[in-house]
Amino acid sequence: MDNDDCSQPSTEPLKPCPMFRICKILEIENGHMLAHHPDACRFPHGHSRKVEITLEAEELDAHGMVCDFKIVKDAVGAFLDTFDHALCMNTDDSMFPTLKAAFGDRVIPFEKTEPTTEVLAKTFFETIAKGLDDYASRQDTRYRLRSAVRLASVRVWETSSSWAEYSQQLSRQ
Repeated sequence: MDNDDCSQPSTEPLKPCPMFRICKILEIENGHMLAHHPDACRFPHGHSRKVEITLEAEELDAHGMVCDFKIVKDAVGAFLDTFDHALCMNTDDSMFPTLKAAFGDRVIPFEKTEPTTEVLAKTFFETIAKGLDDYASRQDTRYRLRSAVRLASVRVWETSSSWAEYSQQLSRQ
């Protein structure tokens, strides 16, 4: 059985599927503290984070694009701004109530979870995916986001040499 549609389930072996990808990088200054870390990361500290948002599509639109880069900033910029100059904390950390009371929404709770860069990558992926879906359903935008465009991955840089990435792979079910 020949299956030219790469998105359809198949029992056939995997074959190459042409894919276009674009990446938009947004930057934030963000802190976290890892309550259960055995070393210095248990103390509040910050990072100049790059958040790489990769979108993909099998075909380009009528303008020769996966989508306009402006869509990414419009769809998720406000969300990422909430993390800029904010401190991510595990709600189990004994300092959480004190810092939350002192700094309000600048302390971002992670419910009984350490806000590692891996956890941030997954959190960002899930929220960005929803933000892009919401954007695609809006009629009041100048730029259109096609349903064929999919969030491929979110990579969060912690330092210039260290990053974590989260993606959801398609399966043949």
